[in-house]
Amino acid sequence: MSTSVVSRGLRPIRTLLGLLLRRPVLGTSIVPLLPDGRIVLIRRRDTNRWALPGGIVDWGEDLATAAARELTEETGLSLTSVGRLIGVYSNAERDPRFHSICVALSAQVMGELQTYDQDEVIGVQAFAVDELPIEQLDHDHTQQLKDYLADKTVLA
Repeated sequence: MSTSVVSRGLRPIRTLLGLLLRRPVLGTSIVPLLPDGRIVLIRRRDTNRWALPGGIVDWGEDLATAAARELTEETGLSLTSVGRLIGVYSNAERDPRFHSICVALSAQVMGELQTYDQDEVIGVQAFAVDELPIEQLDHDHTQQLKDYLADKTVLA
């Protein structure tokens, strides 16, 4: 069999892999609101910076389920109700690891702060709005939190 025949036979496989693997990853971030109005942030192990809880949507999950799962894994809190859509953030540079699209939501939460996923999270803390380390957040979470506080819904 000639090299060109093999090459043509592999072309559909390469095309399919390109379609599957060269796509943005879908994730979610959550602005978790405790009953007393404080906002919960996590401290990421990889960057040692504060961030909103969140992560990648697993196969077969909807956004609300992914948000609830990530919230519990990273903070120990339970999502009691989804608030509002803050925005969809799709800039290819928003996450230095890979191109990801993040759907940011606010949510009412309850429970005790606890870190279950210690491979990713080294701390969890609740902040009053005027005490948030807003300029020290990882990825584009500063913008997400500013959009939340300004009561915006954005497509960025």
